[in-house]
Amino acid sequence: MNNYILPRCVAERLREHLRVMPVVVVTGARQTGKSTLAQALDGRRYVTLDDFDALDAARRDPDAILGGAQPVTLDEVQRAPDLLREIKRAIDRNRRPGRFLITGSANLLLMRHVSESLAGRAGYLTLWPMTLREQAGQGVAGRWEEILATPEPEWDKLLADVPAQPADWREAIARGGYPTPALQLKTAKERAVWFDGYVRTYLERDLRELSEISSLPDFRRLMHAACLRIGGMINQSELGRDCALAQPTVHRWLNLLETSYLLVRLPSYAVNRTKRLIKSPKFYWSDTGLACHLAGPGAPGGALLENLILQDLLVWRDSRRERAELFYWRTAIGEEVDFVIETEGKLLPIEVKAGNRPRLADAKNLRGFRAEYGKKARAGLLLHTGDQLEWLAPDVLAVPWWRML
Repeated sequence: MNNYILPRCVAERLREHLRVMPVVVVTGARQTGKSTLAQALDGRRYVTLDDFDALDAARRDPDAILGGAQPVTLDEVQRAPDLLREIKRAIDRNRRPGRFLITGSANLLLMRHVSESLAGRAGYLTLWPMTLREQAGQGVAGRWEEILATPEPEWDKLLADVPAQPADWREAIARGGYPTPALQLKTAKERAVWFDGYVRTYLERDLRELSEISSLPDFRRLMHAACLRIGGMINQSELGRDCALAQPTVHRWLNLLETSYLLVRLPSYAVNRTKRLIKSPKFYWSDTGLACHLAGPGAPGGALLENLILQDLLVWRDSRRERAELFYWRTAIGEEVDFVIETEGKLLPIEVKAGNRPRLADAKNLRGFRAEYGKKARAGLLLHTGDQLEWLAPDVLAVPWWRML
């Protein structure tokens, strides 16, 4: 299937932003499909600053790039950050909605200049790697919106009524969501070649724009070590010892991975009523395929299944109109729920298990969460790798992961 014609979940939100704001900024990791998304919009002049002639014109004669009545899309704008000041001047003269669509991969550099130049003039969107339903041509994320809109006693019928085929979660994880390896490359060897090139481009090009890195091999070793800790709370001192790096260096490099949209920091739900809670964030990767490649044969299986669910949740969260927050929950005595969705004053707890035979014991932490937060908490979802769709308890529904994604 051709990824150039596949709809993206965030596309309608992008159109809405363009109808309201004079500038819309779309950021995300390299190769998530930002250029394809931007070029799919009709009636816009498209300029990529990856083109040396366009980059030279942007630096010497900005009006040649920005002038005219037609709306302009500027791809990879971090190549010419001074252009943002010219965009600000153009908007101050004419605040017509949708004048400029800006995309960029080097988030730290881009957002610093955007915040200085376009405060109050720009709307922001993130393009994450593709969900499984986007890869199938449906242009949506998982069934989170339907679950939130449906009374709990009807959840099992809702999820059973729509046809869904069992899927291999390990294969889905290895593919990831970058369009090229997910849609065009058929073998693990082909994907390994692509991911190796992706990492090299990031290390040798993007990092030079973001920050000075004294040792690229050390940085790559840190990425490998972080991948082996997916789903955990990273102890930066411990990570530094394992990689022979100083803790301040680990801290700075993890921040670079996060601002590049490669690493995802999941905050804890820290509203405590009766229990002491852990407040440190957990770390995941934005793409499971890249994480598998970096981790190598020692990739953590169950944690990567969690990561696949989070990958889908991030797309869903950032494509909806109403605000939603994602957390995890853990008490000081070790009770833990993998994900908590907070929206419209309600909490939806989600637990992920790599096993294919869910038991009532697997629902213990979900039920503990509900007991802690009472009427604010909805019934829990226990996502697993089998085919069993049933209520394990009156307030916990066991769901095959492939029925949700």
